[in-house]
Amino acid sequence: MALFSLFSSPKDLADKDLYEYIHNIFGFYPKNITLYRVAFTHKSMAVETIGHYHVSNERMEYLGDSVLSTAVADYLFHTYPTQPEGFLTEMRSRIVSRVSLNKLSEKLGFGDYIRHTPDVGNNARSMGGNAFEALMGAIYLDRGFDFAKRIIIERIIKVHLDLEQLQSTDVNFKSKLLEWSQKKRKTLVFQQLEEIGEGHKKQFHVQIVIDGKPYADAFDRSIRGAEQLAAEKTCNMLLGED
Repeated sequence: MALFSLFSSPKDLADKDLYEYIHNIFGFYPKNITLYRVAFTHKSMAVETIGHYHVSNERMEYLGDSVLSTAVADYLFHTYPTQPEGFLTEMRSRIVSRVSLNKLSEKLGFGDYIRHTPDVGNNARSMGGNAFEALMGAIYLDRGFDFAKRIIIERIIKVHLDLEQLQSTDVNFKSKLLEWSQKKRKTLVFQQLEEIGEGHKKQFHVQIVIDGKPYADAFDRSIRGAEQLAAEKTCNMLLGED
């Protein structure tokens, strides 16, 4: 509690800008702006505030992931009352996928507010999706789950997502790449390069190799997520080669 009561209202220009940004995008003013500042703080900008606890959005990202997943699951359950569990699971996966959250964060202009050092390198692409999850955690901590769920449904799903299009869109870039490699008789390898961190902070680094030639690489908190991100980048690269 001490950490998040340090600054309960915007006191400098950056906080005021963030305060107005949240209102413009989501339609409400934060009660505790510090929660939202933390949500937009990449681990590269973490500072030691209390004891040995380095403040960044990693812990809030962990919380926001659960808030977002639960809210989306509840919405889909009531929106599609006759659809089977497999359909609901796939739709939720598409909505909360790293690819989808990265694109949403770009559309909403998160990049202007995420605080990070210039040398984030390969983690730059996933910063937006991570901040998006962390922001959901901040809203939950600031206003509670029911409020956070309403924001997710009314200001994100209904405004920025076309569920009908999402149903018919193939966002499984790994499958697309596998199909392409089989058709072209190419040898495709999803090579796991390294694991970084421990517990919920763990990141997997995956690179795609085609006929011995390295293509795109990506980081994510799951091997599947890293493979999907690397596959999307590789698909875009291959389009450029055609």
